[in-house]
Amino acid sequence: MNAKVLVIGANGQLGSVLVKALQHRYGDENVIASDIQKVNSFNGVFELLDATNMNKIQDVVSSHGITQIYHLAAILSAKGEANPLGTWELNMNMLFNVLEVSRINGLDKVFFPSSIAVFGEDAPWVNTPNNAYLNPATVYGMSKAAGENWAQYYFLRYGLDVRSIRYPGIIGYQSLPGGGTTDYAVDIFHKAVLEEEFVCFLNADTTLPMIFMDDVIRATLELMEAPKKDIRIRTAYNLAGSSFSPEDIVKEIYKYYPEFKVKYEPDFRQDIAARWPKSINDVEAKVDWGWQPKYDLEMTARTMIEKLKAQYIPHE
Repeated sequence: MNAKVLVIGANGQLGSVLVKALQHRYGDENVIASDIQKVNSFNGVFELLDATNMNKIQDVVSSHGITQIYHLAAILSAKGEANPLGTWELNMNMLFNVLEVSRINGLDKVFFPSSIAVFGEDAPWVNTPNNAYLNPATVYGMSKAAGENWAQYYFLRYGLDVRSIRYPGIIGYQSLPGGGTTDYAVDIFHKAVLEEEFVCFLNADTTLPMIFMDDVIRATLELMEAPKKDIRIRTAYNLAGSSFSPEDIVKEIYKYYPEFKVKYEPDFRQDIAARWPKSINDVEAKVDWGWQPKYDLEMTARTMIEKLKAQYIPHE
């Protein structure tokens, strides 16, 4: 039977790119994108969907014969701290609705994205292992850590094939970020190409694990297409691209824009980033389903600048 895929949160930084990759893989008619509003430029099958409404998810699953769900909708780390209780309620309620509908309908697979935000100060900051102690200090990280355990519970109790990755900060040219602590690493390239000054909300030397969007999409599809017997971790897999700081990015940008100006004005997001790992050990992903990153910082910076120049200055 052909896969019929539902993407919840299709308008987001990850969802907007993942939908296109899934359409390429399964065909436009077999991928149903959904969000609380439709983007005018979207091409394909789209359903307005509020994932806090379990009955609405059920209606979409039933009407389209859905076999897989990619549940991407969530309030991210920086935005989440503005409304902690609301963030917890929204993130967990949506996840429970997805898991229950998937269980009831016997779906083949569910993807739930986790994050390096699950780690706290008790995890090793360098080469953080997959089984590190989790004591997140943000409500977003708490919701992801809890979600990992619920994903494992639904697999152990009901046999629901839930798979998850702990994403580092994601850098991509295809869409704008959505309220994360690592968003600076996207915005900085936009400012450089537009030749505008960039104000960084992290300290210059704050090193964090990051990954390029193309690697993220490939990793997600590789995980979801791996044989079920190879998926040994049912909480979430660590995933690593490369680790770098704002000043490392600036050095790469100077190769293209030597007059680029940056000011550092750390805010509350610096406190969040200070509790996260500097580098990630993802050996389990490499062993279990063959993960290998392709983009380092130099290649990421070159691609970001090339693609954004084409967007902003198409006739240059």
